[in-house]
Order: sequence, then C-alpha cells, then structure tokens
Amino acid sequence: MKILVTGGLGFIGSNFVRYALDTHRDVEVVNVDAMKHGSNPDNLRDIEESDRYSFVKGDIADYELVKDLVREVDAVVNFAAETHVDRSISSPHSFLQSNVVGVFTILEAVRKENPDARLVHISTDEVYGDILEGSFREEDRLKPSSPYSASKAAADMFVLSYVRTYGIDARITRCTNNYGPYQFPEKLIPKTIIRAVKGLRVPVYGTGQNVRDWLYVEDHCRAIDLVMREGERGEVYNISSGEERTNIEVVRTILDILGKGEDQIEFVEDRPGHDVRYSLDSSKVREELGWKPELSFEEGIKRTVEWYLQNGWWWEPLADDRVLHPTPWRLEW
Repeated sequence: MKILVTGGLGFIGSNFVRYALDTHRDVEVVNVDAMKHGSNPDNLRDIEESDRYSFVKGDIADYELVKDLVREVDAVVNFAAETHVDRSISSPHSFLQSNVVGVFTILEAVRKENPDARLVHISTDEVYGDILEGSFREEDRLKPSSPYSASKAAADMFVLSYVRTYGIDARITRCTNNYGPYQFPEKLIPKTIIRAVKGLRVPVYGTGQNVRDWLYVEDHCRAIDLVMREGERGEVYNISSGEERTNIEVVRTILDILGKGEDQIEFVEDRPGHDVRYSLDSSKVREELGWKPELSFEEGIKRTVEWYLQNGWWWEPLADDRVLHPTPWRLEW
C-alpha cells in the first residue's frame, strides 16, 4: 500500500508516518510538507534513509505538485494544516490558505487524477465549538469559535460535498487534544514541561478551568490507520479518550511529575473566544471499527515528560521567544 501523507513533518503527521511504517511492512509513505510553522525535519530524522519512505517539499495548495503525487498512491492522509488557535486570532489569512484552499486542491487532484484513492481528512473537535455538558456526536451542528476552527469546518464541508457530488472515497476524523513526542513547543503540554524544567513561570489562560479531552498521539494514529483501512466512504469518526482534564489540572500534573512547585504557575489574560469545554462521543469508531485508546492519561503524560527530558536536542532549537518569553495573543492587521 502506498500512502501520500501531507504535513508529515508536523506533530501528528510524523507520528503517523512512523506508526504506519513500523506497523505495516507492506506500506510505503510519500510525505509532502511545505516546511512552514510547526514542521520539523528532525521529527523523522531516524527514518530518512528508509527505502519505504520518501520526502517531497511542497505546498498542498500547489495543484501541479499535488496532482502528480496523487496519481500513484492508494490513499491520501491529510494532516497539513495551520493549527495554533492563538496565531489564527492574530493572523488568520494563512489558515484560510492552508486549511481551506489546500484541502480544496487535494480534493480536485483526487477527483481528476485518482478517484479510486482513499482520502482521510484529519479534522478537529474544535469544529463543534464548546459544550458545557454531554458530548458531541458526528451528526451534531458545527459551531466553530476561532478562525482556526472555522477554516477546519469549511474544509470538512468541502470534503463531504465532494463525496456526495463526485463520489470520491473520503472520510473525516475529528479528534480531541493530542499530546506526546515531537509536539511543537508552543503547545500547552510541551511548553509547560520546557518552562518548568528551565525554572520559568508557566502561563495559564484565565483561571485554567477550560476542559479538554487528552489523547496520546500513538492512540490517535492507530485510529486513523483503522479509519483509512476499514472506515466507510463519506463517514465522520470522532476520536476521543474520555480522559477530560482542566488546563490547570494538566499543568499541576506535569509540575508534580517534575517535582516542581505550583508557585511557577502564572495566570494570564484569557484569549478571545476561548472555548470552555470540548468533549466528543467516540462510540462510533469504538463500536464499528473496534478502536479504543491503550494509554491512560497518567501513563501517557509520564511518557511524554520523560521523552522531553531525554530529547533536549530536539526541542531546544525550537524553544524561541514564543515559548521562553510568551506574550498573550495580539491582533495583527
């Protein structure tokens, strides 16, 4: 099986590339990545010489590039996206270009060049907006709160429209917050680990009571692999662990693992439109495809902290002012 992975130098994409090659000996991966914010060649440094892996530098909004790559593959797994909510608030244009125009370009390439290819579009729980009680199911209304989540919701609608109008073989996954190795340092968990290790204050938005469901990245990769191989055309699959934690609980857990005190916590101005709680009902992927997470949050977060402690070579070059001297979101025109 030959898979085109887009955005495979990012956090989840690189973990999926490694998972696919390690798990399936008959898999070949072509990875296309624009090498923009969040991409890091070091994420896959250990497999660069594999004869089952190849890399192409390029943008998914470049139709001439994408059409040639799509022709020769059995499946496309689209991770390529701008993902950081704060940056979408301060500078939303790049999110429209990558997350909407880029997905449209992939859809057109599949439709015209390889309509038999399976497409898995990686979306997010944020397209539903927040929910104070209960959990979102796949058929619930989308109500995005940020430019980032709005761009992902728009992409989802394009994917579903191409299934219905053109009959392409596409499916969508919507997952809760991931964590684990190779996550870009500006995200909550790696930023907390890095700043705590360096003895710096750890910023927490508002009161830290915003709730997220946390899923270890390898568990997410297993779910994506199942959806690619066994999922149904035109279906949406929610992926969640059921491991809900407030942001302040996550930060305190990390500080406790590191033997650090809570006096390092600094509550800062909340960001605009900060969703209170995300929660997904993932019974569909569990019941229909037999998936379930293997790692509890307690085990996964310990593994993650240990990985960052042991791999300073990876994150130290990336720990720039956004991590070591963060400022609240600011609007850029």
